[in-house]
Order: sequence, then structure tokens, then C-alpha cells
Amino acid sequence: MHDFRKLRVWQRSHRLTLRIYEVTKAFPEDERFGLTSQMRRSAVSVESNLAEGSGRSGDRDFARFVALASGSASELECQVLIASDLGLIADGEARSFLSELVGVREMLKALRRSLVAGA
Repeated sequence: MHDFRKLRVWQRSHRLTLRIYEVTKAFPEDERFGLTSQMRRSAVSVESNLAEGSGRSGDRDFARFVALASGSASELECQVLIASDLGLIADGEARSFLSELVGVREMLKALRRSLVAGA
């Protein structure tokens, strides 16, 4: 069992989630149940899977949730690209999100490797 709040990747993904919530506040009302909701759910899913996996009994099970978190990060990347292409996010903001997502996914990959090696 791990304390997810001590994981740097969880801390980083949590900050990213807060930024996503802030940026999507400015999205048009007609996107409230579309892209706004999807981006928020994907961002929350990254850190939530880390939290859930950390509470599991073994490293192998935790590694499975880390893989799910990585999938959610990829989903969020796609949604950021869509939002950028639609002009909902400025290019600089989109590049910042995409860079952050690359960093989060690299951290998730390293965490998963260490969990699988230790299992």
C-alpha cells in the first residue's frame, strides 16, 4: 500500500487537473456537456487511478491502475489537441498542457516499470 499523495506523479497530475478545470471554465456553454466534461473527466481519471491503485494490495495490481492512468493522460492529450484546433485553448496554453502530459506519461511509465519489476 502506498500513500498516493506522496507520489510526485500524483502531485503533478493533480496540478494539471486544477489547470484543466480553470481553463475549461472559459469554454462556451454549449461545450459544458461535451469537451469541457470530457477533459475534466480525463484529467481527474489520471490522478484517481493512481489513488485507487495505490490502495490495492499488491504492486502488480497497482501497475494495472498506473496503465489506466496513462491511457487517461493520452485521452486528455487528444482532447487538448481538439480544443486547440477549435480555438478554445490558445496555442501557448495547449503547448504547455501537451508538454506537461508528456512529462506525466513518462513518470507513469517509470512508476509502472518499477512496480512490475518489484512484483
